[in-house]
Amino acid sequence: MRLSEVSENHTVVISKVMGHGAFRRRITEMGFVRGKEVKVLKNAPLRDPVEYEVMGYHVSLRREEARLIEVVSREEALHYIEPTYDGTIDLETLKTSAGVKGKEINIALAGNPNCGKTSLFNRASGAKEHVGNYSGVTIDAAKANLHWKGYSLTLIDLPGTYSLTAYTPEELYSRKYIIDETPDIVVNVVDASNLERNLYLTTQLIDMDIKVVLALNMYDELEAGGAKLKIEKLGKLLGIPIIPTMANKGIGIDKLLNKVIDVYEERDPIVRHIHINYGAEMEKSIKALQKVIREGKPAPARVSSRYLSLRLLDKDPETAKIIDDFPNAEQINTTAKKEIDRLEERLDDDSSHLITDAKYGFIAGALKESYSEGVRRRHAITEQIDKLVTHKFYGFPLFMLFMLATFTATFTLGAYPMDWIDAGVSWLGDLIRNGMANGMLKDLLINGIINGVGSVVVFLPNILILFFFLSFMEDTGYMARAAFIMDKLMHKIGLHGRSFIPMVMGFGCNVPAIMATRTLRNRNDRLLTMLIIPFMSCSARLPVYIVLISAFFGKYPGLVLMGLYFLGILLAVGTAKLFNRTIFKRKETPFVMELPPYRMPTLKNTLLHMWEKGSQYLRKIGGTILVAVIAIWALEYFPRTSPQAEHFNQQKQEANQLYQSRVEAHPEQRDLLLNERDSVLHHLSLAEESSRIENSYIGRMGKAIEPAIRPLGFDWRMGVSLLAGLPAKEIVVSTMAILFQVNDDPENTHLLQEKLQTERYTSGPMTGKPLFTPLVALSFLVFVLIYFPCIAVIATIRRESGSWKWAILTVVYTTGVAWFMAFIVYQLGTLITG
Repeated sequence: MRLSEVSENHTVVISKVMGHGAFRRRITEMGFVRGKEVKVLKNAPLRDPVEYEVMGYHVSLRREEARLIEVVSREEALHYIEPTYDGTIDLETLKTSAGVKGKEINIALAGNPNCGKTSLFNRASGAKEHVGNYSGVTIDAAKANLHWKGYSLTLIDLPGTYSLTAYTPEELYSRKYIIDETPDIVVNVVDASNLERNLYLTTQLIDMDIKVVLALNMYDELEAGGAKLKIEKLGKLLGIPIIPTMANKGIGIDKLLNKVIDVYEERDPIVRHIHINYGAEMEKSIKALQKVIREGKPAPARVSSRYLSLRLLDKDPETAKIIDDFPNAEQINTTAKKEIDRLEERLDDDSSHLITDAKYGFIAGALKESYSEGVRRRHAITEQIDKLVTHKFYGFPLFMLFMLATFTATFTLGAYPMDWIDAGVSWLGDLIRNGMANGMLKDLLINGIINGVGSVVVFLPNILILFFFLSFMEDTGYMARAAFIMDKLMHKIGLHGRSFIPMVMGFGCNVPAIMATRTLRNRNDRLLTMLIIPFMSCSARLPVYIVLISAFFGKYPGLVLMGLYFLGILLAVGTAKLFNRTIFKRKETPFVMELPPYRMPTLKNTLLHMWEKGSQYLRKIGGTILVAVIAIWALEYFPRTSPQAEHFNQQKQEANQLYQSRVEAHPEQRDLLLNERDSVLHHLSLAEESSRIENSYIGRMGKAIEPAIRPLGFDWRMGVSLLAGLPAKEIVVSTMAILFQVNDDPENTHLLQEKLQTERYTSGPMTGKPLFTPLVALSFLVFVLIYFPCIAVIATIRRESGSWKWAILTVVYTTGVAWFMAFIVYQLGTLITG
């Protein structure tokens, strides 16, 4: 029988895990191992994925993956042997560090997601963290310094990870940090209410033979459930001192820091050099590999030969890269293959699976001697809440209600502080406009720096409100339920259920939407979601839609606007499917998602997470946008001269003279004539500015790309407007207003609409024909919908992906798709209409 066939509320026992490669390794590390009981809790509203309980915690699997797990009834399971507990190989030696000790201690915090590690970090550091993008990896690790009892402590909050196997960027980063940076102490933060699952990471730290202190977090929940743990007994079995903590209340932090110092100074008798006993056959293979590794091991060596041997037997590709630097690498690899083949033939199982089974066997045996189960009250409460929020009928409406509340708060409540900031930016611009003499510096300050900074700061309220809600949903555990509800729909286009939230947010603004992809744990899922979010038409494009739809589709504006949004969604779906079959063809990990128990987060932690994201937005994105806006300003500002400058000056002089004579001739009509003169001069100034922009560098770029956009029905002015939209899409309308010699006052957009309706070609084979037709307008709308996103989005993709490669790819492929779709619309429309 397969796990996917088991009905709700039934409990079975795992007899075999099938599949191979990443799936089998990940699924066993998550606790789906032979002999473990699994209870089927419920189906998602769309009947996929399915929520299970294993080792006391909740996890969801898609049916296609559950189909690879064979199970038997409890009665049949009596014939199966329980996982063996071979104990440890105790060398009875205290772990010591070479070299002279100082008063500076580097401490790395490692632990599973949802174990309270970040709360502990914030409490210990006083929330004075410095977030950095270390080693060029797209993973944030918070760093903080504090002084404690004469010691200078540096805390590094490593990403939450279930293991140190190189499946995800978080796992690889954490492992590389521990190996390469060699922290003095690793504090392993463990969820006390879910020991069996959390201790898997602990066994990997034991294998690395490093100094570890175990923070038994949320210890109050263990006690509240009536469970009993012999802390000192478990500590001796692991060779690791254990300190109970309640990070959300700040309890146990002082004792933990004291214990870190004791272990650092080698004053703790519990710290022992132990090895997990993997059984006779596995130990024989480990020793065979150790022997050849020691023969060629370069000095100084950061990793023990036993750890390298285990990782080779676990078929770890990153360890194979380390071995490539050994002089006898070929001999080591040959020995590893020989031992793997011997083990798999002897024990009739994959060597990776054998190691995982042995680890869980060790954990089960250690807990059998030190732990007695209590009543899981927290899971009972969680199950009651889940009956409502993941209900097959109520689940979707509640999810939509939560999303509506989040987006309403983000864009409606955020509109008030946005208006205040916008007014402040405008006030500062007016202050400089009225207080400085005209010139390049004034123009740079107003149209370059102030507008550039303003375009960044104005989104800060939205970012803060959005991440307040996202942090709250993540910390309470609801985010995992949202993904559980939406996963079946998203899976059809190769995405994770969590991708739904950033994609919907993209209709408001792509910047916070792309930042929200941080809730996706798999790098490929994050990248794919980032790449398709620009197809979600953001609100900044709306002014362009309004102008053109009102001008050319006045009879059915709603239908055209809805069609544009649906076209964006269809393109996102199609692109996701294409990328899943090409760029992201090889999936890194299977879909295995923990559904953590509900917890009430502290307001302090939620606000800290909110501000951290907001400050990162200002620091990392602001500079890039400012530079880019100034660059666009320079391209539009220079050169200042125009071939027709003298012609316009002469026309202005003639207009002044003409109206001066008219005023002298008709003094009773003075006010009317002066207003008429000002209107003429204003239109001459607009025409002059249009001519100057045509001659500017950006105008020349527009002329240069005109042959490429001519098949779409566009002229150079449309090309310049599209290029000007690089800093922000709202600029497209104001640029068109200048180029088509219309007052760019937002209240007078109807003037621009009238101008676009009447504008005609003045030269070339199209002379006399309308520049804009409904077909050209539709082609332009399609292009604006799809083409490259604004600088803020590009900078955010670069920041979140950790590479310019993905940002440049986004610019290139979206613009390519935009050209192709606009070409189809215009050329096909031309064929149909003649």
